[in-house]
Amino acid sequence: MTPFPPPGPRLLGPLLAELRLARRWSQQRIAAELCAASGVPTLTRHEVSRWERQLRLPGDFWLGWLAVVLDVPGELLTEAAARSRTPGGTAATARGGSRSRAALLALAQRWLADPSAAALGGPALGRLAGPTPAGPTDGPGVVGPDPAGAGPETAGAGPETAGAGPAAPGPGLRAGPGGSGPDVAEMAELRRWDDLLGGADLAAHAARRLRRTARALSGAGPGTRGRLLPALAEAAQLAGWLAADAGDLTGGLDAYRLALRAALAAGDPALAGHVLGSASHLLAGAGDPEGALALARTGYAGARGAASPGLRALLLHRVALAAALGGRQRAARQALTAAGRLAGPDPGREPPWLYWLDDAELAAMTGRTLVALGRPGPAAALLRPAVHGRGRPRRAAVYGAWLARGHLQLGEVEQACAVAGDALLDAVRSGSPRAVGQLTDVRRRLASYRDEPAVRGYAALLAAARPYLPVGAAATPGPARARPPRSAPSAARRHGGTTRPAGTG
Repeated sequence: MTPFPPPGPRLLGPLLAELRLARRWSQQRIAAELCAASGVPTLTRHEVSRWERQLRLPGDFWLGWLAVVLDVPGELLTEAAARSRTPGGTAATARGGSRSRAALLALAQRWLADPSAAALGGPALGRLAGPTPAGPTDGPGVVGPDPAGAGPETAGAGPETAGAGPAAPGPGLRAGPGGSGPDVAEMAELRRWDDLLGGADLAAHAARRLRRTARALSGAGPGTRGRLLPALAEAAQLAGWLAADAGDLTGGLDAYRLALRAALAAGDPALAGHVLGSASHLLAGAGDPEGALALARTGYAGARGAASPGLRALLLHRVALAAALGGRQRAARQALTAAGRLAGPDPGREPPWLYWLDDAELAAMTGRTLVALGRPGPAAALLRPAVHGRGRPRRAAVYGAWLARGHLQLGEVEQACAVAGDALLDAVRSGSPRAVGQLTDVRRRLASYRDEPAVRGYAALLAAARPYLPVGAAATPGPARARPPRSAPSAARRHGGTTRPAGTG
């Protein structure tokens, strides 16, 4: 049978795309196989495309023949279809994140419809502050709901991250002339700490920093408010990234929504685009490629005119990954091609929060998307520099998991286990639940090869490392239980046996 990870909640669309790509079949090929097996000659590749994008879901008739043609257990597809019919069935919304996801998507769509609408920032930004968090377990969610925001995704401070830039004077915000001061240095330090540590260690610190910025804004006059809004947007973006890295999906989405509103109120479309790219990365990793693609495309469209070369390339890579994970091969290839045509990051034109982005990082992003597209051959050479680089253990762990998946697609089980073993050690070093989530997916894929000596060796290494892994893996969304900081920085039936999934907000 086709090697595939044992269950875990999966959505049917991405699952069908992944099974098809594992066989190196086109949508036309799988439609032809289904017609030949079932004796129904009318199924086309367009219907297969709708299934993979979850615009429609196959009924029981086609689910049965899909299991036969793809050589997988029928229960696997049936369970995935049932999950896809459930409102809020994506991993991003399964544990209370549906409202946060819907509100962020609605705000992004409003911005795209009217980019000049300053009211998107909303007057309630200044009322978001509350008491300073009392303990290290507070996350970005402590900022509170967005009073005016009701309605329908390696990017943060290190690799695939971002932080805050210069902060204006205010309560708890100390800055001297020219935007330098102790508090600015503190945020720069927090960004660099994120290169070494994961969200389990740093999310509470970023949440406290965001609280202080929001409190300063709540008591600021018109002049100071204008200077504080960019600082709030960048601090919220960093808090959202670290919450997501710690496995707190809802907290991450809420912080990103605050970051987007602050960036729009500040009149900074480039930063707004980066926030949406970061949120896209969160949803892509949580099993919601459709939501991720919507956010990435909105971010690119809204920020394109103001974005630096590096930011444009980054946002195109966000589009490519989300499209690939959702089975949209053509869209993913187009985005990769467009990103490849850009010159790459320009050190003289990039904003401070993109300090981490370089040509090697963009190459690794290309390799990751190629693996998601089922093209592991050219991906390996692009991923290895990031996997073997020093000083950024989370990046090495995340891209190492993708490289291991590529080796498995090529049938190179021993190499996959060797790479996954190194990535596991990097995940321990970084303390990143998101990295652990990526490796959890690799472990599931290795289950079909459990009798191989290399797989048994990797299982033994995993058992030995388990006590040292961060708690709250990204594969299990929900509030993470952060470790103490190691070194704290200051549906209706349709014609043809097809059903349409219920909406997710």
